[in-house]
Amino acid sequence: MIAGIDIGATNIKAVVLDQGYALVDKFQGPTKDDGKTKSWMAEVKNMVDTVVKKYPDLSCMGLSAPGIPDEGNTCISFMPGRLYGLEGLVWSQYLGIPSCVLNDANASMVAESRIGAAKGYEHAIMLTLGTGVGGSILIHGKLYTGFRQVGGHLGHLSIDMHNSFRSITGMPGSLEDAIGDSTVKARTGGRYASTTELVNAVREGEEEAQKVWLESVRALAIAVAGLANVLSPQALVLGGGIASAGNLLMEPFLRFLDEYEWRPGGKKMEIKTARLGPFAGATGAGIFASEYFKS
Repeated sequence: MIAGIDIGATNIKAVVLDQGYALVDKFQGPTKDDGKTKSWMAEVKNMVDTVVKKYPDLSCMGLSAPGIPDEGNTCISFMPGRLYGLEGLVWSQYLGIPSCVLNDANASMVAESRIGAAKGYEHAIMLTLGTGVGGSILIHGKLYTGFRQVGGHLGHLSIDMHNSFRSITGMPGSLEDAIGDSTVKARTGGRYASTTELVNAVREGEEEAQKVWLESVRALAIAVAGLANVLSPQALVLGGGIASAGNLLMEPFLRFLDEYEWRPGGKKMEIKTARLGPFAGATGAGIFASEYFKS
């Protein structure tokens, strides 16, 4: 058995998988991150203890977390402002079981590439559209994270250099700023507080909502077309809460891609919707750990 843990802002999710990566069991509990103490760490440890007690033959543990891991995937090296105590925490030592950690967006890509929407593709990119925009790159069937594992932050691609708002990386007018849930209020002049409200207004035919939504989707298509020029993936996988907008997202997105994507010789990216849902991060972390400790 192998296990994966996904440490989210609100919830901690865990899965137990067999050696064929089939789901055996799953667990969920609150993160309890107060931003000031290490209370969330105790919640992770309690969940791991629960899992190990039920499955004492676990061989390894993988963790999915926000931030940038060190080059050996033993800890998260850089994640300011969230999960106090996360930076530098060596998980194998803390949990007392062979463990490794990877960025949460990369964990979702691992899951989707092994048993989900990206299975069978050698080259793919993934965007998770939620509060922000997470990204991940698959090249020759393996994660590409670049020098010191900073690569893959596709949501921080700039699509508007004149925008005064800067992402956490310092980039002006990022894709995350253009479509992420955290900026809806600013993008709509306070009219809508969330993407859910915005999408509902689009369904009801509100003209202003439709204008803002189409601009956001257009920005997404431009960014994806640019990424395709750089990486030439076989497929794009879209995940996250905003992707659940369904045809309201996909219809204009595909139309804009027809306009912007370069398709020499008929080459065309396949567009996929993530299949593994809210437990994708935990599943990918478990799979990553299995492969990590076999190598």
